[in-house]
Amino acid sequence: MNDTKERLSLFWIFALLNYMYADVVALFDIVGSPNLADAPHLPPWALPGAAVLMEIPIAMIVACRLLPFKANRLANIIAGTILTLVNGFLTFAPPYTHTPALPEYLFFGTIETVCTSVIIWQAWTWSGVEAAVTPDRIVRQPESGITSS
Repeated sequence: MNDTKERLSLFWIFALLNYMYADVVALFDIVGSPNLADAPHLPPWALPGAAVLMEIPIAMIVACRLLPFKANRLANIIAGTILTLVNGFLTFAPPYTHTPALPEYLFFGTIETVCTSVIIWQAWTWSGVEAAVTPDRIVRQPESGITSS
């Protein structure tokens, strides 16, 4: 897979699946707690905030394939930076401030942070030369009037 657009899209799918499964594991822990009243409760703004954060990798899966080079590169750097910072803070700051995080959540958080860091690096080092050299999918033969795709 030499196409950076495909590679970035694949990394976003990988990151999104890790985000989702980490949340499933956290829900299993909450539901399995002996007293649900003692389970952590999120403030009202947390779920809409989480929805917005999860929409970023979902949108980036498609954006990686559709955006032109400059917009694509910039979108990946910005989205990757936002998610790396937020995920890094939410994963690694709570154990130092109040409650210990689940080992499973730290495992997923580390993978997610590494993955979005790789996305940033791939986008940062992506050159316009590769984008300009990508072969066209339509071959035209104007003299014969034949167009194939």
